[in-house]
Amino acid sequence: MKNQEKKNLRHLSQEEIKNVLEGVGEKSFRTKQVWEWLWQKGVGSIEEMSNLSKDLRTKLSEQYDLYSVAIDSNQRSSDGTMKIKFRTHDNHFIEGVLIPAEDRMTACVSSQIGCSLTCKFCATGTMGRTRNLDFDEIFDQVVLLNKLAITEHARPLTNIVYMGMGEPLLNYSQVLKSIDRITMPDGLGMSPRRITVSTAGISKMIKKLADDEVRFRLALSLHAADDQKRRRIMPINDENNIESLMEALQYFWDKTGNRISFEYILFEGINDTVQDAKNLAALARKFKVLLVNLIEYNRVEGAAFTGLHFSKMEKFKGLLEQYGINATIRRSRGKDIDAACGQLAIKE
Repeated sequence: MKNQEKKNLRHLSQEEIKNVLEGVGEKSFRTKQVWEWLWQKGVGSIEEMSNLSKDLRTKLSEQYDLYSVAIDSNQRSSDGTMKIKFRTHDNHFIEGVLIPAEDRMTACVSSQIGCSLTCKFCATGTMGRTRNLDFDEIFDQVVLLNKLAITEHARPLTNIVYMGMGEPLLNYSQVLKSIDRITMPDGLGMSPRRITVSTAGISKMIKKLADDEVRFRLALSLHAADDQKRRRIMPINDENNIESLMEALQYFWDKTGNRISFEYILFEGINDTVQDAKNLAALARKFKVLLVNLIEYNRVEGAAFTGLHFSKMEKFKGLLEQYGINATIRRSRGKDIDAACGQLAIKE
């Protein structure tokens, strides 16, 4: 049987795995063992399931594979950030980032191979979208980045952000299923409050998150607080204008109470005026629990934008605080290896 004809063992439910095992003469208790290997220990192959007999591993391998993601290469920034190039089973590449800090260890993961959105400041948007990632491929990134965190820093991940390649809400079901595997007690057992999903803003899918009563946090890549400016840098605003996004976020807040944050890259001469700060504050005041993350612009080849000097970012932050808004400046990490916000794009 050719490899690509094998079924993905990780796409089976526990009940289906139980049926497979009983079908080859195994006791049902083996189901829990296989499940633990898949979702608690995060093995990359059936062969690694060492408490299963060699005969059983052979039988499973004849019909099933895990189609795991593997590390292809990595780069280390001068600030300690690591960018990881992952290879999928069908020989595509995605990128993830491990960001160490004193109080946390964050994994930034991708949800798509490339991206179909064309935000003018983002390198990933120049790639186009090859395909969505399956939930287990997203899960693999977390497992591998967690192993790196332990190996390199002697401590595990504390936070996960879906801020890598792709738009998570355009891969809705697989993103939610990956979070289920990461947070479930018989999975990695992480708190959903430690997970943030970032979206460029798809109003109807934000409402769907609310209807599905998700428990993770949501970040909106806003980057401009009026439609004219936002449309200039984010074409998605044509179909998801600020009014519709605010309505969707209000719906999300009312139904979940989960923390919402705005991501706001500051561009010189585009979204950095006093009026921009007033407009941003007016939007932020709509929600009781909201943080505005002011982000340094990271230069992307072919994009005609200039970032703000840090002193000007501080002044913009001060304006927001005068208006009663909780704002932070998120300094770029990994700029020297193209691992910072907006820079992820596979370069051969």
